[in-house]
Amino acid sequence: METLRFALENLPQIMDRTVEHVSLVGAAILIAIATGVPIGIAITQNATIAKRVLYVAAIIMTIPSIAFFGILIPILSPFGHGIGYLPALIALVFYSQLPIIRNTYTAIMNIDPALRDAARGMGMTALQRLWQVEIPMAMPVILNGVRNAVVLTIAIAAIATYIGAGGLGTFISRGISQTDSRQLITGAVAVSLLAIAADLFLLLLQRLLTSPGLRTRN
Repeated sequence: METLRFALENLPQIMDRTVEHVSLVGAAILIAIATGVPIGIAITQNATIAKRVLYVAAIIMTIPSIAFFGILIPILSPFGHGIGYLPALIALVFYSQLPIIRNTYTAIMNIDPALRDAARGMGMTALQRLWQVEIPMAMPVILNGVRNAVVLTIAIAAIATYIGAGGLGTFISRGISQTDSRQLITGAVAVSLLAIAADLFLLLLQRLLTSPGLRTRN
């Protein structure tokens, strides 16, 4: 009851922190999609390069987030952005790359070669095949990668509060430093609810963007 009372009394602050959290994650995901999807498509042309790119992305995922933030601080400090929004954004973009690149690569590679042959037989160029055949077929798997990336970055963004990025992690860090279980639980529950809401929204979006034929087959 005390935690619930605390949450209700601080609802405006929770909403403000939620907006900060969503804006940070949203910007990171948009950048990750704009870079990760083209990379995933490009590496389908060379298996060796694909293995190396996926390997590097997997290594980045193994770096503890707090350590990644620590690496970025001395790099960005000379530019006046050692802590705060920018290093958090850069770290989240890197962490988002693996699920998006991997799912894009896997989706494109698993398209039935007969469909490509049929598209060639219709006189489509490589670019036309990509936009009109391959990407629509790969869309469900690509969006599944985006869903995974969003849930991951929502969780990591909570840790970014330790470098001054704000967000819902503020309640968690204050709860730990002040030994206040109310703030700790409020922050943890808020982050979890945000991740669930984002995942459900993207699941709905995934269904809407999946072509009716693929939806029926699935």
